[in-house]
Amino acid sequence: MTLSASKALQLETEFLSGVDNKLEGAKGKLLRGSVWQRARTDETDHLRALMAKSQLFDRNLLKNLPANRRVAVHGFDRVLFFWKRRTGIAIASTLSPLSHYVENPDETPPPIGLGDLADHVRKLVGDQNTPHIIGVCSPSGFTEEAREAGLDYTNVQLVLIEPDGAGGWKITPTAEDVDPRIAQMFDPEGSSDKTERIKAAIDASSSDLLTSAIDTESIAKMVKLPEHLVEQVFEQVAQADPELRLSKKDGECLLYRGAPVETVEKKSMSMIDRIKQLFSREGDENEKINVLSERRAALAKRRDRIYEDIGQLESKEASLLEEGKAAKSQVPRRRIAAQLAQVRKDIGRQNTVAAMLNQQINIISTDIHNLTLIKQGEAASLPDTQELTENAVKAEEMLETLQTDAELVSSLETGMAEMSTSEEELAILREFEEADKPDQAQTTSAATQSIAPSAAAIDDEFAEFEPPADPTPPSSARKEKTGDAEAS
Repeated sequence: MTLSASKALQLETEFLSGVDNKLEGAKGKLLRGSVWQRARTDETDHLRALMAKSQLFDRNLLKNLPANRRVAVHGFDRVLFFWKRRTGIAIASTLSPLSHYVENPDETPPPIGLGDLADHVRKLVGDQNTPHIIGVCSPSGFTEEAREAGLDYTNVQLVLIEPDGAGGWKITPTAEDVDPRIAQMFDPEGSSDKTERIKAAIDASSSDLLTSAIDTESIAKMVKLPEHLVEQVFEQVAQADPELRLSKKDGECLLYRGAPVETVEKKSMSMIDRIKQLFSREGDENEKINVLSERRAALAKRRDRIYEDIGQLESKEASLLEEGKAAKSQVPRRRIAAQLAQVRKDIGRQNTVAAMLNQQINIISTDIHNLTLIKQGEAASLPDTQELTENAVKAEEMLETLQTDAELVSSLETGMAEMSTSEEELAILREFEEADKPDQAQTTSAATQSIAPSAAAIDDEFAEFEPPADPTPPSSARKEKTGDAEAS
């Protein structure tokens, strides 16, 4: 199964599950009626026929493909206790190119065009005299022609739904007279889900809070949601985090990091303490840090805008350069050269302004860093040199006293052990020692006996290597030699 098919099935399920709850809540409000009937249909049979035509007989593949499922809620009013009069129909439908997933599973599915959309809506509308509210969701999106065609059917309010590429959904009413509440009813994403997406985008851009700020416009473009909703989430995040601040100036809303708010206050404080606190100038560091952080955030956003302008000028420079190379005549080349020279001057000026802003931001960041160090040093309340020395002397005296006590306890334990043994117990211990002596003697003799045979065996083995003894004694041999010499 390809990724596009699995994604289409996932989006189809998310849309129907999200809209199903909203349809249930719209009964009796946006949807007229007192009696309701719910119907669920799909195009599984059509999908099975397409697979059979392509010689695909895989049940697992059939389960994992989108099937253009839809949910219809029929509203009725009772008439004369037995009869019912239809009051309206609300339909949430999905539309995917099923033939594409069967025939070209490895290619990206195309968006739904105007012709396919019109045929699908005509199949959904039964009785034209009954008001219809229809929401059509396409996981692969719609073409611009389908969005801007303005399909107008009698007693039909049509809304198009498609993924916006940022985790949400794009809702497009096909006519101006469509009730905005109806368009909101077909949005499968709830307000809590949108809030979580905005918070996730803020967390992803949290590194910008260290030296710059986050504005509602950039986050709104990232998540593709209205700026007023992003501003509400900014306020919630600033209230939850004591270090975050919110600045609203010149129609711009910025979220930046400042000094933490002291939330813990003394419940009871005397008049003298209040006067001391009044003249101690405590809290000035926090105020300075907040003011400097707000100023740094404004400068950083201005610098970022200048960088965006420089990027646009660079793109214009590249296009003019290509245009000048492509020109064959000298007249357009001179005109393009003049324009290119002016653009490069503008780029240089903007770079100068950006460099100046960077220096200002660096100076403010250094001041904030120094104030933070001062505040942290004062909050630590470290002991002075005299107090550290006194504590060290006390600790050394305590160690010496502990060593003396340990030696005394050791001597007392030795004396107590000697005193706890009586004369009778000592005599018994001597008997135990005397009883162990015969056993030691027997063990020694046995060891000697075991060693003696081993020595004899070793002597026998070495005897084999000794030369045979001469039968004639050395003295007799010497006499024989002497007699022979005298005779000669």
